[in-house]
Amino acid sequence: MTAPPTRDNADEQSPHPDLAALVELARAAAREEAGGEPIGAHAGVLAEDETSVTHLFEAERPGYDGWRWAVTIATAGGDEPVTVSEVVLLPGPDALIAPQWVPWDKRVRAGDLGVGDLMPTEAGDPRLAPGYLACDDLAVEEVATEIGLGRVRVLSRFGRLESARRWDAGDFGPRSDMARSAPARCGTCGFYQRIAGSLGAAFGVCANEIAPADGHVVHVEYGCGAHSEVHVDTSAQVAVAELIYDDAELDVQP
Repeated sequence: MTAPPTRDNADEQSPHPDLAALVELARAAAREEAGGEPIGAHAGVLAEDETSVTHLFEAERPGYDGWRWAVTIATAGGDEPVTVSEVVLLPGPDALIAPQWVPWDKRVRAGDLGVGDLMPTEAGDPRLAPGYLACDDLAVEEVATEIGLGRVRVLSRFGRLESARRWDAGDFGPRSDMARSAPARCGTCGFYQRIAGSLGAAFGVCANEIAPADGHVVHVEYGCGAHSEVHVDTSAQVAVAELIYDDAELDVQP
């Protein structure tokens, strides 16, 4: 018994009955294309048009689980002979296929860029805005006015918000494991160096070489055990007896 067709279109026409019955002809064409290797069970027949159909067979080829041989046969009608139009190997609904191809510039992730690598930004990158436009970051405007120069592009509002979201959710954000167990927050630490610009309200750089975040951008609510104001209680945890016995000297009684 053949399996039902795999197409989802419920309104498609029924296969030509005479062509649908030529299973062995299609199987022989598939076997010839496969170089004589075994051909699996008949998996269905699909109508291409009024004069052609495609027979499907399970592929027995190693590494092609779920794939099918698709053999298209056709006739010009009447007493014209039936011909094999095409034989191809196609993935079935449960076939293991390669993931959708992603352009190389979309595959790069944080940490992938190595020494000597170049990663140009797109012309319309929404994270950047032309430097000659007025910036909504007052700190940037003050610096550009002071020195009379400006960068070609600067962070746009979208770019700053994206950075803030990424840093907030990162290892040095307020919800990280280290921050939740810290005795105090970075905002009150002497090693916390606030960054300039609008992001400075929530982010700074850690300057404590002992801290795990040294040299990294940290959230003002992040924290660790190397906080500048942390004090460790060095007093004895066990009570010391007031009476001390000296066993080094012995009093001999007559």
